Amino acid sequence: MIARLFRNRWWTVVASVLGLIVGQGSINVFAFSEFIKPVSGALDIGRGQFSSAAGLTSILSAVASPFFGRLLDKRGIRVVLLPSIVLFALATAALAFLQRSPVYLYGLFCVAGLLSVGQTPAAYSKAVAGWFDKRRGLALGIALAGVGLGTALVPQLAAFLIHNLGWRLAYVGLGASIFLLGFIPVALFLREPPVQAVTVQSGKHGLSTAEALKKSWRFWALCVAFFFGATAVNGTLTHIVALLTDRGFSVFAATTALSFSGLAIIGGRILSGYCLDKIFGPAVAFVFFLFPLLGILLLYSGAGGFIPIVATVLCGLGIGAEFDMMSFFVSRYFGLRSFGLLYGVMFGFSQLGNAAGSNAMGWSYQLLHSYAPAQLAFIVALAITCVLFLPLGPYPFPAVKGEEPHDADDARPSIGATPQPTVA
Repeated sequence: MIARLFRNRWWTVVASVLGLIVGQGSINVFAFSEFIKPVSGALDIGRGQFSSAAGLTSILSAVASPFFGRLLDKRGIRVVLLPSIVLFALATAALAFLQRSPVYLYGLFCVAGLLSVGQTPAAYSKAVAGWFDKRRGLALGIALAGVGLGTALVPQLAAFLIHNLGWRLAYVGLGASIFLLGFIPVALFLREPPVQAVTVQSGKHGLSTAEALKKSWRFWALCVAFFFGATAVNGTLTHIVALLTDRGFSVFAATTALSFSGLAIIGGRILSGYCLDKIFGPAVAFVFFLFPLLGILLLYSGAGGFIPIVATVLCGLGIGAEFDMMSFFVSRYFGLRSFGLLYGVMFGFSQLGNAAGSNAMGWSYQLLHSYAPAQLAFIVALAITCVLFLPLGPYPFPAVKGEEPHDADDARPSIGATPQPTVA
């Protein structure tokens, strides 16, 4: 009975939640905000220079994402994901050796970025999408809510470690947390999904990589939309602690505001996932990207009081929906045949957006002593993002009609095996 319980496909969702708490976004993007002032001060470098170095993590992750996705499609999830988590944990801990020297500063962040690709949502999204069909949006929303939990918890953990141990040992602590919350749950609970069974049930195998990349305008429209969305929202949130403390907030209050955005990410993920199963996806995307547009407008206005905290939460709602929608749209518009690679390319664009946004904010402050010029550009970028979702049209690969099948006890096909069509 116990063994059967742990074979339930929802345990894959649980493992995904825990793994993504210490995912690439939580560690390299959101915890980064806590390190801006202590590291730039200790190493005597500007915020723009430090942002550029840290932005390399997103660029290298973007470059590696398609190759990682291809490995997932060809080799399976666990065999690729498990060693990747260990390597990312070690690379994060190695940031304790940062020095002002460009070799150390840029080199260590390059390694951390390249090895962070295993802790992006790609592998987890592929696992969950393979196990769920009719309830895919909700399952993805719950699984990817782990990023929101990470946004709420990891900056608090980083701030605690920095305050008590210093920023160098804080990086070591983050590396240990990646192993504890990432590797162990994935090793115990994440199972290989019978991905091919979904395409067998639907009678369609999905687009090939060439068909999606060369013939589908929708793919490139989504890539541009998620690039602009990530540029604006993550660019804002990576500097939110520095921005709020510049406006007179305490470090505790600013970190709490960032944690509130993490809670908003959780709400945004689950709510958008539920809506994607019930409402036409592009309409859901349009509405959810209006939230960060309003949030950045509020920050740009310079309003004080509780308004910046509200703005931070609105940004969290937008980014909370982004990766959930990305996974869902890839599966519905292009199928699961080349999900790993196509998601990897699209996620790579969002990672480039992370780097562009963080750099835009950092250099805007370093050169102009204000975040306002970057925020104005972000407002325009989000307006374009909303418009790009409108013409996408109906799904070529909608959910299969009929009752949800039960979980398969033995649905762990080996590479090359013919799985049984038992996916929900």
